[in-house]
Amino acid sequence: MAKINPPFAFHSIRTRPERFPMPIPRLQSANCALLVIDIQTKFAKHIAKWDFLVANSAILVQMANTLDIPVIVTEQSPQSLGNTTPEITQHLSKNTPVYIKTRFSAFTSDVAAQLRTLNRSQIIICGIEAQVCVLQTVLDLAANGRQPFLITDAIAATDASQIPPALRRMEHANAIATGTLSAMYELLQDATHPKFKACLDLAKRIQF
Repeated sequence: MAKINPPFAFHSIRTRPERFPMPIPRLQSANCALLVIDIQTKFAKHIAKWDFLVANSAILVQMANTLDIPVIVTEQSPQSLGNTTPEITQHLSKNTPVYIKTRFSAFTSDVAAQLRTLNRSQIIICGIEAQVCVLQTVLDLAANGRQPFLITDAIAATDASQIPPALRRMEHANAIATGTLSAMYELLQDATHPKFKACLDLAKRIQF
C-alpha cells in the first residue's frame, strides 16, 4: 500500500501548553502599607528633583492617613544623614514607627516583623535611592512573598539616569510600577468612596 504523506509535517509542529492568565494584583487599602525609605534632610542638596520627591511622598503619607493605611518609615544612619525631612514628619502620626538602619535594604528584621504584625502583603514604596536602597528593598520584599508597588513619581536618585534601569530590574522582580495619582484612584475605586473628596484635594497638589 502506498504511503500518503499528510499535507502538514505534524511531527515538526511544537505545541505549547495553554497559558492561563495570572491574576493581576490590584491595590487594596485593607491589604497594603506605605513604606517611606530614607527621605532624610542631608540628601536634599544631592537628589535630583528633591522637591518633587518630597511633595509627592508627603501626599502619599496624607493619603495613607486618610485611607487608614499604616505607614512605616526608615532612616539610613541618621547620625550622619539627618532625620526624615519635616515636610513628611509633620504628617506622621505619633504611632508611626521610624526604623533606623545601616543595611541598604529597608526590609530589616524590624520592618519584616512590623509587616507580619500588620498582616499586609502589598507594600507601596516611595523614597531613595532608586538604584540602591529602593531596589534592594524591593528584591527582599519580593523574595519574602510581598507585592511591591513602586510610586515612580515619588522615587528619586542622585543621578536620574540610574532610575530607568533600576525600575526595569525591579519590574523583573515582580514589582508593579505606578504613580501617586494612579495609586490613589486605584485605592478609592469609586467616586462614592467616603474619602473621595479628601483624596481629591490631595490629588490637586501632586507634582508631575
